[in-house]
Amino acid sequence: MSRTPLISGNWKMHLNHLEAIQLCQKLSYELARHRYDQVEVSLHPPFVDLRSCQTVIDADRLEFKLGAQDCHSKDSGAFTGEVSPTMLAKLQVSYVIVGHSERRALFGETDEVVAAKAAAVAKHGMTPIVCVGETLDDREAGRAAEVVTTQLRGSLAKLTRAQFETLVVAYEPVWAIGTGRNASPEDAQDMCAKVRTVVNDIRSGAGEQVRIQYGGSVKPVNAAELLRQPDIDGALVGGASLDAVQFARIVQAAA
Repeated sequence: MSRTPLISGNWKMHLNHLEAIQLCQKLSYELARHRYDQVEVSLHPPFVDLRSCQTVIDADRLEFKLGAQDCHSKDSGAFTGEVSPTMLAKLQVSYVIVGHSERRALFGETDEVVAAKAAAVAKHGMTPIVCVGETLDDREAGRAAEVVTTQLRGSLAKLTRAQFETLVVAYEPVWAIGTGRNASPEDAQDMCAKVRTVVNDIRSGAGEQVRIQYGGSVKPVNAAELLRQPDIDGALVGGASLDAVQFARIVQAAA
């Protein structure tokens, strides 16, 4: 089955709204020089930048999809500091990252929490990018596949069969995020193939539809080889997404 590659830029806690507008415009300029109509691009700025990015994407008719980095699982309520999926949907957000390793490690998010968020995102017509991945200790102990399988089964537990049709899973080995290290293309392919098998076990037939991204120090120098693997359908890009030239080169590698 043909799956359109998805390259997602996770800006994390970087850039104010003016800097975010500038980066959107720079990215548009860089990508205009390349053919990338066979690749989908989503940008995930901080919450305070979403409206500014949405405005410039609409006004300049940019080809990017707007994404968010997280959300709460409830539509509203007394949750000070949180952002609901209904708020994101009104901003024309298309993709929402849930269960990023930083959310799991730094904020204690469990598979159950991630599952509730993923279901809430999907309920409001957006696509969850559900993140899974093992730590270095897990990998060295030979538990990588077990950990990823457990995370998948828990984090996808609340999605309906129909919601699996647009689901995106991001495999991000925790030991490779922001460290300059990355899994070899063969290791990344092996785990992404495992992810596809597990998804198919959870929802029979869904495995071939689900897009699987690799995330973990993706840069122009390694993007092409990673994206060439048969079960890697895109990339969740961190630091390199803050540089318009580098990010454009990764998108072009996917094209």
